[in-house]
Amino acid sequence: MKLRASVQPQTIVLAAVFEDRTRRIPGTALLVLLTLLAACDSNPAKPAETKPEVKPPELLTARAAFQKVFIAARNYAADVKPFRIESTPSTDGNGQDGKSAIWRASFASATQHGVKPFFWSGSNAPDAPSRGVSPGNEDTYNPSNASTQIFDVAFLKVDSDQAFAEAQKHGGDKVLEKDPTTPVIYVCDWNHNTNQLIWHVIYGVSRETAKLTVSVDATTGEFIRVEK
Repeated sequence: MKLRASVQPQTIVLAAVFEDRTRRIPGTALLVLLTLLAACDSNPAKPAETKPEVKPPELLTARAAFQKVFIAARNYAADVKPFRIESTPSTDGNGQDGKSAIWRASFASATQHGVKPFFWSGSNAPDAPSRGVSPGNEDTYNPSNASTQIFDVAFLKVDSDQAFAEAQKHGGDKVLEKDPTTPVIYVCDWNHNTNQLIWHVIYGVSRETAKLTVSVDATTGEFIRVEK
């Protein structure tokens, strides 16, 4: 008796046992039996693996992001008041439409004697904060410090996209015409000398190295001055 090497071992054994009886088994029944044996030997197909869907970056204006972090800040202390709102440059957005994938709002609390930043992130960048709202590290609050001058949120009537549109009229358009890849970042804080809430629209990766910085009143939307 000769058996082909391509036949599975368990099939060979069973086929050998029944070989001498093949004359007494009808051909159709034998074919069914061998088919069943081959089916039992085959491995079941594995389902295709599905990879988790990657969310696209989400970009928001300053006021939209601020509303999200303000809720978290109130959980930190009921008396919190903001003293700075700022965007962070990222590879997910250049800020030229007044939107950013990362915003940071810093708050002060007199009862806690502390300041604490809160982040909103819609970025997929590896060095970005985790998506959603997350707190930063707490520090000591000094009310006399000029860099932590709190303001009432009622003064924030002009959003970052409106501030960008105004800055474009005062030299921003020429900067972007010359170099369309220039990122635009935003800082909003209180000027205690003029008692104004001001948007600083910054054309560049930082305030120090900016090609242009334009001040816009965050309450009225009016142009104030070119800082640089």
